[in-house]
Amino acid sequence: MTTRADRRQNLGWAPQALRREEAAAHCGVSPSKFDDWVARGILPKPKRVDGVVIWIRDWLDAALKAFPDEDQASPYDEVAA
Repeated sequence: MTTRADRRQNLGWAPQALRREEAAAHCGVSPSKFDDWVARGILPKPKRVDGVVIWIRDWLDAALKAFPDEDQASPYDEVAA
């Protein structure tokens, strides 16, 4: 049985709209860490249309690119404290 994620992987191109599990995988973290980062405002909140919850891939990419480099102080550390 193929899943929705399997079908989407076989598209040959990356979709702009990602479901939660796909968005977390795109960001390289677990779904629970992804939820934490969204709740803390580190990643953007989702869009919701007709009960479908999606994240826009380009917006996730922009948020990831804005993360501080390893040797820079992170403003998100203060949010978590």
